[in-house]
Amino acid sequence: MSKGEPLRLHVPEPTGRPGCNTDFSYLRLSPAGAVRRPEVDVTPMDTRDLAYSLISVLDAEGNAVGPWAPQIDIELVRKGMRAMMKTRIFDSRMLMAQRQKKMSFYMQSLGEEAIGTAQALALNVDDMCFPTYRQQSILIVRDYPMVDMICQLMSNERDPLKGRQLPVMYSVKKAGFFSISGNLATQYIQAVGWGMASAIKGDTKIASAWIGDGATAEADFDTALTFAHVYRAPVILNVVNNQWAISTFQAIAGGEDTTFAARGVGCGIASLRVDGNDFLAVYAASCWAAERARRNLGPCLIEWVTYRAGPHSTSDDPSKYRPADDWSHFPLGDPIARLKQYLIKAGAWSEQEHEETQKRLEAEVLTAQKESEQYGTMASGHTFSPAEMFDGIYKELPEHLRVQRQQLGI
Repeated sequence: MSKGEPLRLHVPEPTGRPGCNTDFSYLRLSPAGAVRRPEVDVTPMDTRDLAYSLISVLDAEGNAVGPWAPQIDIELVRKGMRAMMKTRIFDSRMLMAQRQKKMSFYMQSLGEEAIGTAQALALNVDDMCFPTYRQQSILIVRDYPMVDMICQLMSNERDPLKGRQLPVMYSVKKAGFFSISGNLATQYIQAVGWGMASAIKGDTKIASAWIGDGATAEADFDTALTFAHVYRAPVILNVVNNQWAISTFQAIAGGEDTTFAARGVGCGIASLRVDGNDFLAVYAASCWAAERARRNLGPCLIEWVTYRAGPHSTSDDPSKYRPADDWSHFPLGDPIARLKQYLIKAGAWSEQEHEETQKRLEAEVLTAQKESEQYGTMASGHTFSPAEMFDGIYKELPEHLRVQRQQLGI
């Protein structure tokens, strides 16, 4: 019997490298308004086509078209616009502060602002979000004080988490924002468990979990999908496909010959693939998934197709592994520019209002930063009372720690 050719492995390669223009034809795009919108009670199997197409609402002229165009109050859209702008300004200021050594590191959500903003507006404030480190827009659109966010970033004496979390890893229970974990994919199983607990208690709150395309390669991702499917957990499972996991192209995590949304269908979960740079599409898909969860119809997995416009973090230089101008060529454009075009066409926004809003929000962010810095930065130095290490850990302080605290004289 012939041995045939030697076996070989396939190693996915990115479609663009530094000095070369990226070929974005791999994205599997669909024209705005072209993808069908099924009833909320559709079977998971019957969403297979939605996992391979791309749900978009805004066309190139800024019109909301197709069956997914949501019935949404224009004031809510305006609120979303302001929150997206504020998030981008906040990111820019915090990136600058990190370069000034006022904090150890920072992670932007540049280019991804629509995803967290629109979904937060589609959820109830008492629903629990289990985010990654690029959904700061959820806190901003829910009007969580920027001073508290910045103090957490700077780990200063007013840090609500007392310096016990890395920068950008916020934890705000009252804003429905579960503690961010630096370990990838852990929030997926936590969200499914939280949603199951809500159902066991007979509550009406649902969970929303967030993960990046690279983290779908973690075992927790598959475990979460299994439990969500089996128990029909009331949870939205978000996969933010921003094309890059640090320096690794999304194909390495399994997105080369299929889509991340297709993994949900394969696990018996209704799945959608959505234009993540289209605010109206994000809002509509989030409302659809939330209604499905609230009606005990089971979970929904949504792949948000977007682009990480900036570096992975302040420790990263993306020009080393992809074209420096990649974002300017990304076919889905800028989420803020697209929503601005829609609002102006609807007569609910103007160039003048955009400019005035930009200046007002810049001043608001700067004021919050100045107030936060009064409590200390990494550059200026700050000190915690030694008592802080004993507080907030145990409900009742153990005897050996009580003795240690006495020895410190506090």
